[in-house]
Amino acid sequence: MVRLPCKADRVTDFIKQDLRGSRFEDVYLNDARFQRVDLTNARFREVYLTGAVISDAVLVDVQLSGEIENLRVNGIDVAPLVEAELDRRYPDRPKMRPTDADGFREAWETLERLWPQTVDRARGFTPEQLHERVDGEWSFIETLRHLVFASDAWVNRAFLGDPSPWDPLDLPHDEMQDEPSVPRDRTARPPLDEVLALRADRMATVRRVFAELDDERLDGMTEPVMEPGYPEQESFPVRRCLQAILDEEWHHRLYAERDFDVLEARSA
Repeated sequence: MVRLPCKADRVTDFIKQDLRGSRFEDVYLNDARFQRVDLTNARFREVYLTGAVISDAVLVDVQLSGEIENLRVNGIDVAPLVEAELDRRYPDRPKMRPTDADGFREAWETLERLWPQTVDRARGFTPEQLHERVDGEWSFIETLRHLVFASDAWVNRAFLGDPSPWDPLDLPHDEMQDEPSVPRDRTARPPLDEVLALRADRMATVRRVFAELDDERLDGMTEPVMEPGYPEQESFPVRRCLQAILDEEWHHRLYAERDFDVLEARSA
């Protein structure tokens, strides 16, 4: 996520107003106060709630996902409980938090074992369904394209130093500002096999990087790539670059499986 800069040139009060159906995008609500506000069926995405305090609330049928730390519900920090339950549901999940080079290799081997199951499931859907978005999230094809972008950004560019590793089908995250050197064709509708071939190429590169990784390199820094692109022209901890790949691969596969459940229910 790209954190918005804080600027508060003026303060506007909304008191006893009907704003139902309004859309708030790139809006700064730092230090705002909400009292007797009806947020029924509201949708929040890419919002920052660090330090937020919600009291005397009615939270029924609420879904919350994202980076959750130090979340207290009725005085209890529920984040560790959530983490433990997720680890229980997905026994491979703890492997996505490696501490050494061998751990990163094991994590990648796990991902390469899991992803074919998701791809096999994808082949049971029509081409139209593979391009269908569920609740505004990326379609399966878009998800694969984004993972190609992630590999290009954090492995090929940041780690290996290729200033322009992009394929025309690379799909950056929506929150990334437009960068002329990075493709972003949101209208492309490539077939599944074309995107899978591109994915196979990038996954082979990541596999090679993990195979050659040692603990000294893992604890090092990347050489900055000075040409324009993404990520920025700076040096990054190697661990951060490679952890980003694990996180992207793990979470987006689960998102895809979640959306497949919805598509199957719709078909039924």
